[in-house]
Amino acid sequence: MTTYHFVGIKGTGMSALAQILNDSGERVQGSDIDKYFFTQAALEAQNIEVMPFSAANIQEGLTVIAGNAFKDDHEEIVKAKELGLPYYRYHEFLGEWLKQYTSIAVTGAHGKTSTTGLLSHVLKENYPTSYLIGDGTGRGNENSQYFVFEACEYRRHFLEYYPDYAIMTNIDFDHPDYFTSIEDVFQAFQQMAKQVKKGIIACGDDEHLQHIQANVPVLYYGLADTNDFQAQNITEDENGTTFDVFVRNTFYATFTIPQFGTHTVLNALSVVAICHYEEMTIEQISKLSSFSGVKRRFTEKNWKKQVLVDDYAHHPIEITATIDSARKKYPGREVVAIFQPHTYTRTKTFLKEFAESLKLADAVYLCDIFGSAREDSGKLTIENLQELIPQAQILDVAETDHLSEHEEGIMLFMGAGDIQKFQDAYEEIS
Repeated sequence: MTTYHFVGIKGTGMSALAQILNDSGERVQGSDIDKYFFTQAALEAQNIEVMPFSAANIQEGLTVIAGNAFKDDHEEIVKAKELGLPYYRYHEFLGEWLKQYTSIAVTGAHGKTSTTGLLSHVLKENYPTSYLIGDGTGRGNENSQYFVFEACEYRRHFLEYYPDYAIMTNIDFDHPDYFTSIEDVFQAFQQMAKQVKKGIIACGDDEHLQHIQANVPVLYYGLADTNDFQAQNITEDENGTTFDVFVRNTFYATFTIPQFGTHTVLNALSVVAICHYEEMTIEQISKLSSFSGVKRRFTEKNWKKQVLVDDYAHHPIEITATIDSARKKYPGREVVAIFQPHTYTRTKTFLKEFAESLKLADAVYLCDIFGSAREDSGKLTIENLQELIPQAQILDVAETDHLSEHEEGIMLFMGAGDIQKFQDAYEEIS
């Protein structure tokens, strides 16, 4: 019996996959840098061993799964190849593993994690279900009927997957360090669509997805009346959002979700569509109402008279959606954006769009750009973004006390890097 060794086990996808294999009765271990990452808690809860990186970790009898952030010259990857061990990249192994189940890929430029989480919740409330969510959450079940997983388009990694179904939330230009244009992104999604075996659920309000061609049925969802599944009569109260669903212009049912914002309705509508396609009952689908959310997606904490929100938003459209959620959940309250850009290439590409989206907040604080493992530096600085946003302030992690001036503010800590350290620092001093 092999032991699966994860190189970079603290990555969100890697952590989730490690949990799935562990739940499925496999032996699992991994390695990573010493720095604490929020995915560690779940690994520690399952007693999965996490070691510092070292070539000495790689021994005979291992099957090695490497995270996509690490190059082939990483010491553990080099050792694995020297020993001739079974070796996979994350997306390669996942592509093999999901063949055991009725698989549902959730993909799109935005909304993948929240939609994967919501679909996983509804399915596991009704059937044995395995799922891999991009917030580091994974659950394996040996008797699973369904396997729900987040499928990332970056570097076309999702082309390793041949799922039974796919939900496509939107197509947008992102990852400018890899994709050259929106057309390049579209072609990747078009190729993915051709690999789906049974059916595609796509957002018909997205102009690019309207042009997707596939060898299987494509069902469209959205707010426009041209969609197969349409949300109407959207209302919000302190408990969440309620909406009516029409299937091909005929009333189907009313659903409630404990989230806010138009994007959350669209996410839920995609879940309704695929569950309806799989002939689930309205009562089964109504489990939407008990979904508690996923990590780092509008994760709230009451702090004195403020509300601190931790959110992964790192693209202008995601920032706009997060601010929209805050406005709808807390009408009349001051909305404060604390934003840490993620990667120099993305910041440079969307500089003006970042400025426009952040201006939707009542006050803006900017943190230094977080370079990813793929790029360490750039000529761009956070001051380049500050120049485009009147009254925006630069926030230093040692001087977060300024945030207390917004006495009853909804404080949105947004970013895909280590924005949490700013929230932690603020909580420590306030």
